[in-house]
Amino acid sequence: MKYKNIREEELKIKVSQDYFENYDCSKIIGNVDFCVCILEKANKLSEQESLLWAEAKRESSDVYESFVQLILTIGKARTFNEILPPPFLGAFDGEKFAFVPYSDIQDIFYQNDFNWKVTPSNHQTKEFKLIYEKVSGIIDKKSLLFNFEKDDKELKQFIRENFIIGKTETSKIRIDKNNFLTIYLKWLDAVKPTIGVNWDKAKKLNILDCDFYLADLISKNNISIKKGLQVLLEGDFYKFVVGENELGEIFQSTDFNDNKKAHTQFWAKYERPPLEEYRDFMIDHRHLLVPQDIRERKGSFYTPPQWVELSQKYLADVFGEDWQEEYYVWDCCAGTGNLLAGLINNYNIWASTIDKADVAVMNDRIKNGANLLEKHVFQFDFLNDEFLPKTKGGKLPDDLYNIINDPKLRKKLIIYINPPYAEATNYIGNTKSNVAKINKIYNKYKTELDGAMNELFGQFFIRIYKEIPDSQLAAFSKLKYISAPNFKKFRTHFKATFKKGFICNASTFDNVNGKFPIGFLIYDLKQGKEINSVSCNIYDNDNKYIGVKKFYSNQNCKYLNEWITSHKNNKNNIGFLNCANNSFQNQKYVWTSIIEQNTHCTHLAISVSNIIVSCIYFAVRHCIAKTWLNDRDQFLYPNNKWKKDTEFQNDCLTFTLFHNQNRISAKHGVNHWIPFSEREVNAGEKFDSHFMLSFISGKIVQNGYTDLFERKEEKLCIKREFSPEATAVFDAGRELWKYYHSVISSSCGGGRVGTVNASLYDIREYFQGRNEKGTMKNKSTDTKYNELIDNLRDTLKILANKIEPKVYEYEFLN
Repeated sequence: MKYKNIREEELKIKVSQDYFENYDCSKIIGNVDFCVCILEKANKLSEQESLLWAEAKRESSDVYESFVQLILTIGKARTFNEILPPPFLGAFDGEKFAFVPYSDIQDIFYQNDFNWKVTPSNHQTKEFKLIYEKVSGIIDKKSLLFNFEKDDKELKQFIRENFIIGKTETSKIRIDKNNFLTIYLKWLDAVKPTIGVNWDKAKKLNILDCDFYLADLISKNNISIKKGLQVLLEGDFYKFVVGENELGEIFQSTDFNDNKKAHTQFWAKYERPPLEEYRDFMIDHRHLLVPQDIRERKGSFYTPPQWVELSQKYLADVFGEDWQEEYYVWDCCAGTGNLLAGLINNYNIWASTIDKADVAVMNDRIKNGANLLEKHVFQFDFLNDEFLPKTKGGKLPDDLYNIINDPKLRKKLIIYINPPYAEATNYIGNTKSNVAKINKIYNKYKTELDGAMNELFGQFFIRIYKEIPDSQLAAFSKLKYISAPNFKKFRTHFKATFKKGFICNASTFDNVNGKFPIGFLIYDLKQGKEINSVSCNIYDNDNKYIGVKKFYSNQNCKYLNEWITSHKNNKNNIGFLNCANNSFQNQKYVWTSIIEQNTHCTHLAISVSNIIVSCIYFAVRHCIAKTWLNDRDQFLYPNNKWKKDTEFQNDCLTFTLFHNQNRISAKHGVNHWIPFSEREVNAGEKFDSHFMLSFISGKIVQNGYTDLFERKEEKLCIKREFSPEATAVFDAGRELWKYYHSVISSSCGGGRVGTVNASLYDIREYFQGRNEKGTMKNKSTDTKYNELIDNLRDTLKILANKIEPKVYEYEFLN
C-alpha cells in the first residue's frame, strides 16, 4: 500500500500532489469528496471546468462500493444540474484508483424508476447493488482500475492522455456524451424563446423542445443530417410531421421570431455535428432531455420496491393465492414498468405508458429478462386516447380490448396503477384551469366532478370507474379522494366496495414532495355505496406494521372554518386570527397577529365577543402535532358541549397566549395581549394596554360596548379560573417576561433595543435574533433565556396533551 496510516484529508492532498499537480484540486463541488478541475489560467476557451469527481476512502476499501456511494451522492443532490459534469468519475483509497467514464453511467441519473432517496452509505439497498453491478462491469471490462504501486506509470499515462484541456487553436466547444445535456439546458434559455412555434400544440403531437435541440445539434451547415429525428432544421426554418395521408407524411414548418440572431450566436460557440459515434447515443437518449415536470405528469413516479412487494401481497390476500392465473392485470400508467416487477404470468399482464421512450425501456427490459410480452407493452395516453383495438385503428391490443368490452372478463380485470400524484396546478403556468384543458377526460367529466379533477390521479380514477365498470382497481394514490372537501362531488359518483389497503409515508417515494400518507387501496368497482370511511394498515419507512388508520369522508359534515366564520365581529378588534384550510397540512398557516398579514387564508377580526372561540380554534389546530399520518385529516364543525366547559375554554386561551404561532407584535400596533401586570414582571414603565389582564380578571365588557376599556357593571365578563396545567404555563411565562424586563432595563442588552410593551413574539425575536434571510433563529446565545423558553414550551406541551382529548370529545376531529 502506497499511502499507509494517514487520514482521508491527507490522502487527498498527497494524491493531488503526486498525480494531479497540473490541475486544481482545491475546489469543493456539492458533496463530492475530491474534484480535479482545470486551472483558471488554462481554461480560456472550454466550458468544461471539472475533469474528475471522486470518492475518497482511507486505508484499503472496496473501491467499487466507494464508486457506488459517489454516484448515489451525485444523483441525490443532482449536482450535474448545477455544474457541467466531468468526463470521469472516480474512487480511490490508500492502495488504488478506479475510473469510469461519466457517459457510461449517465443513464442511471435519469431513470424514471430509480429511488434517489436512499442513503448513499447504505450498501444493502437494491439501488446500491444495481449500480455496483453496473460499474464493476465497466471497470473490469475497460481495465480502469490502477494500483498506486504496481501501476504508477500506467496511471500517470492514463491521466496525461485523458485529462486534456481543450485545444487552444479552436474557439468552438465539442459536444459529446458528457455535455450534450448541459448544453441543452443552455439552449433552452438562449434559443427556444426565439422559435416561432405553439409549444402546447407541438406537445400534443409528442414533439418537445428537445426535438428542436436535436435538430440543431445533429446538423451541418444548418441542415439536419440524421434520419429518425422528429424535427428537422432546414436552413432558416424547422419542419416537423403533423400527420399523414395516402400520399405520405404532412409537414408543418416554423421559423424564428428574431431573424435567427440568437440561434446563430449560440451555435457559433459549438462544433456541429458531434462525432458520428455520439449521434445515435444522443437520439437514443432523448428521454434524458424531457423536462422533469413532463416526466412526472406522464406518470413517471418511482414505486419503491418494498411497497411493490407489499402491494402484491395484498392483491393475493384479496383475490386469492392463484390470483395471477385467474385475473388479468393492466398498468395503464406504467412508466418503465417497475410496479409490475414480481408478477409471473406475462400472458395476463399489459403495460401502457404515454411516452415512447418508456415503451422502449420496457422492451429493452424484456430482452434482459423482464416478465412481459412485447405485444402487451404499448404507447397509450390514458387521459386522451379512445378505447379502440389496433385492428380498428386504435392503440389497444385486441385481446385487452376484448377483455374491457366483455362484462364477464372485465370483472376479472385488475387495473393496477401508481398514477401521477401532481395537482393540475403544478403545470402550465401554474393555473389549474389551463392544465385541465389539455386532456379529454377532464373536459368529459369536469362538470360532473368539479374540483376533484384538478388532481391527475382523480382523472385516472373516474375514467376507470365510468368506462371500465365492474373491474377491480388496485391503486397507489393520495387519500384526498376519501377526505378532502374538493372531492365531495367525486365521492357521490365514485361508489365502490373497499376490500383492503395500506398506507405509507410519501417521503419514501422519489419525485414526491412532502410528508403525507400514500395509500394502496383495492376496490371492487361494482355499484356500491358512497365511501364513508376506510381503515388501512400503517407501515413505517422500514416496512414495519405499526397499526391501523381510519380515514373519513365527512360527506355530510360541516368544517371548522364554517364554525369560526359564524363568529365574525369586526367591532373594536384587538388583532386577527389567520384561518387556514381545514386540514393538518395547513397547520403552519394558523396564527394570531395584530394586523392582517398577506396570505391566501381567511382573516377573522378578534374582539371581546369572539376571543374565546378564536383561542379555541387556535388551540384545536395546534395542540396536536402534524405528522405524515394525520396530514390530510380534516377539522370539523364541533358539537355544542364545549360551551359549558369553561376549563377547556381557559386552557385554550392560555395555550394561544403562549404559543410560538402567536405572532402578536408591538411593532404592528398596540399590544392588547400582555397577560401580566407591570408589577408581576417588574416592568420599567406602564403598559399601553391592560386589556388581556382585565379580560382574564372579568373587568372587560363582553357585549354592547363602545370602547375596549369602557366599564358597564351589568355586562362584565366572568373572572377566569385556570387549571393547574394552565397555571404552570402562566408561571413559566411570567418568569420569561421578568427576565426580559430585567435585561432591557439594564446594560445587558448588548446594544439591542427592547420595548416595555413586548409580546412573546417580540421577546423571542429580541433574544434569538434573525439570520441573513430574515428568519428568526431557533436558539439564543443567552443560556438563561434558552432555559426559560424551554421551560415554557415544556409546560405548554403538558397543556396541549390535556386539551387533545377534548378535541375528539367535542368532535373537532373524528
